Amino acid sequence: MTSIQRTPQSLWELACQRLDQLGLSDAPRCLNRWQASSHKGHALCALALAVSLTGCAGLPDQRLANEALKRGDTATAAANYQQLADLGYSEAQVGLADIQVDSRDPAQMKQAEATYRAAASVSPRAQARLGRLLVAKPGSTEAEQHEAEGLLKKASAAGEGNTLIPLAMLYLQYPHSFPNVNAQQQISQWRAEGKPEAGLAQVLLYRTQGTYDQHLDDVEKICKAAINTTDICYVELATVYQKKAQPEQQAELIKQMQAAHSRGTVSAQRVDSVARVLADPTLGKTDEKTAQSLLEPIAPGYPASWVTLAQLIYDFPELGDVDQMMKYLDNGRAADQPRAELLLGKLYYEGKMVPADAKVAEEHFQKAVGREVAADYYLGQIYRRGYLGKVYPQKALDHLLTAARNGQNSADFAIAQLFSQGKGTKPDPLNAYVFSQLAKAQNTPQATELAQTIEAQLPPAQLAEAQRLLKQEQASRGALSQNTLQLHALQEEDGEETL
Repeated sequence: MTSIQRTPQSLWELACQRLDQLGLSDAPRCLNRWQASSHKGHALCALALAVSLTGCAGLPDQRLANEALKRGDTATAAANYQQLADLGYSEAQVGLADIQVDSRDPAQMKQAEATYRAAASVSPRAQARLGRLLVAKPGSTEAEQHEAEGLLKKASAAGEGNTLIPLAMLYLQYPHSFPNVNAQQQISQWRAEGKPEAGLAQVLLYRTQGTYDQHLDDVEKICKAAINTTDICYVELATVYQKKAQPEQQAELIKQMQAAHSRGTVSAQRVDSVARVLADPTLGKTDEKTAQSLLEPIAPGYPASWVTLAQLIYDFPELGDVDQMMKYLDNGRAADQPRAELLLGKLYYEGKMVPADAKVAEEHFQKAVGREVAADYYLGQIYRRGYLGKVYPQKALDHLLTAARNGQNSADFAIAQLFSQGKGTKPDPLNAYVFSQLAKAQNTPQATELAQTIEAQLPPAQLAEAQRLLKQEQASRGALSQNTLQLHALQEEDGEETL
């Protein structure tokens, strides 16, 4: 039998073909990589031969990774993405970075930024992802904000979706960095140009400016037109119908969503989000039983819903007992859901349905730190209030400040109390003023009263210095809190919520 001799280039061509079959849409650039990487010689030839001749056995597969990620199997997805990312494939690099972002772990978020950057020179998708990450990055610099704008515009010009909403968020959050941009005028221009995302950018503007309730009809009109292409509109329409007390329209919307979910065009994550709207008492009359009926079928395949089911029982005890709630939470913890640890911590912190135990609460909150903002808030309260036997003022401040700067408005009030009361530490009237003023965003009588009391106690010279410190703290946070931006700001068209 005559042996077949292949050149390194022909081997690489076969590898390119095989990688294209494995779901890598950037495989056409493969041959160029061979030319740029030919100095690697025999090692690359061996790799090409392995990819081209051995089929799928033992080889990384991007399509497999994508499917694993959709069903919540991040371990399989990450393993396949990592191998392909190591070969320089940009879509795999993006997939890997998406998983790192989703972890909410600060170290992995930093690594995700580097991973996106590695792919951004050749991938509009990576450009869009990096731009969105920089928009959402706490304490971003003005240079990073302008970099985000450039990346998002470049990705948009290349046809990448989900770029206008983060651009709008950038302009709304950091107006001082873009003094020549009027967010409403820009959004109106996008709408006039017929850009698909422009309507949702308008909805974001209504939310961030606190005028959502005055524009319910416009939100309904925007989302009815976009619902078949943008499934976040199910959440927005559910919110509108909840606020307008229109149960018939709500029921029809849910029926439509369930049919779309059965077809695979609406994600379980979106169904979970709609269920949360139905159970939110701040939006109108709740429909917790319908919420529960939406969550139970999707929870086995979407573990985050186990925690949402537990939260339902926490909020509406008539839906189940403590044993059922604990079972849901165990399922959530088994799937490494940080919200499960947060809710367990709250149970023991408040002594609701279980005996109060600050030490057990602390253990659960610590497991959620870095992934759930409220975990820092509750830890700060445990240390501030001396629930472990004594006050730990520095630990309290560290956790509360982290929570406050990540959008937990109630943390500002707790910090103001810490500095004004001096419990376990020396009173600090200047910082008490700063955080009491920030806490006024809660719009509660207690926060307003505390802010007025502290301001009245400051002499003019100290008041001027306190106001300077307040402006400094406000500038470090941006014009909008992360809490205000909510889940609507950075959405994937396919239903992901990576950032």
